[in-house]
Amino acid sequence: MAQLRPALLLFILLTLITGGLYPLLTTALGQWWFPDQANGSLIRIDNAVRGSLLIGQNFSSARYFQGRPSATADAPYNPLASGGSNLAASNPALDEAIKARIAALRAANPQATPAVPVELVTASASGLDNGISPDAARWQIPRVAKARNLPEEEVARLVTEATQTPLVDFIGQPVVNLMQLNLALDGRTMP
Repeated sequence: MAQLRPALLLFILLTLITGGLYPLLTTALGQWWFPDQANGSLIRIDNAVRGSLLIGQNFSSARYFQGRPSATADAPYNPLASGGSNLAASNPALDEAIKARIAALRAANPQATPAVPVELVTASASGLDNGISPDAARWQIPRVAKARNLPEEEVARLVTEATQTPLVDFIGQPVVNLMQLNLALDGRTMP
């Protein structure tokens, strides 16, 4: 019984610190130092939330750059249903889904090079990626430029401007933020 009291007090103390004090402190610091990021980097247009810089969206129009397929079942890019497709690489259903995606992308992008970037036909682990590689974005430039009646060079410049490079070159790859790029195409400015 003598050992139970210190263990119980330590349990209560650590619960208060890790379950109360630490979360409150990190939330307060996040709101103070990075209020936009701490609240989801939301994009507001005409006083309505239109998206986030952090979560992908279903851009299906030919006028927009499209991201990786979402693995979230009934509602694409639903953050409440985040997760991968859980289909093994040997699963015939995955093979058929990828073949269908390749055919759809080739039909929608007839001017693009024959090789479809792999990330445009495979879902990410979260199913919510907001960005693609610069190569995958460049692959879509002819379609977007044609749909918007813009010179390909101008669209390529916007892709370059929306490309985010890692802080340190050997940690990560450059990524094109699709929300930022598609807003730039619409002539909207970033918040």
